[in-house]
Amino acid sequence: MIQTMNDEKFMRLAIKEAKSSEGKHKTAYGVVIVKNNEVISSACNIAKKTNDPTAHAEIIAIRKACEKLNSRDLSSCVVYSTCEPCPMCFSALFWAKISKIVYGISISDLINLNRRQINVSCDFLNKNSNSKIEIVGGFLKEECFELFK
Repeated sequence: MIQTMNDEKFMRLAIKEAKSSEGKHKTAYGVVIVKNNEVISSACNIAKKTNDPTAHAEIIAIRKACEKLNSRDLSSCVVYSTCEPCPMCFSALFWAKISKIVYGISISDLINLNRRQINVSCDFLNKNSNSKIEIVGGFLKEECFELFK
């Protein structure tokens, strides 16, 4: 998979989205959903802020993108995330028919930082489903890693 300048541009927007969170609800999780090189939606994790354990950045961004496109089919969209999507988020991306996921740090990286995570990778879920999602991990990893310090 060849990376493009747009991949870097959109991942930097996901990083910026994570940095936009504030105060006691500060999060390292930022997501941007792109279609035809245009940002369709963006979000940061608001699970703590809303007391909603499903309010992950990917879930919020999916909801916004589906509303904007008036469709639950996001098959021509790419997701840029500061962190590898958890199993819940990967499942939502699968059902939304996302074409590609580009993420910064992995679930394994988070576990090594003593973050609470379910140790199931997107690659594992992708292989064990009839998914055809292209997955690119470790993209701008060091910059994304800085968000979690």
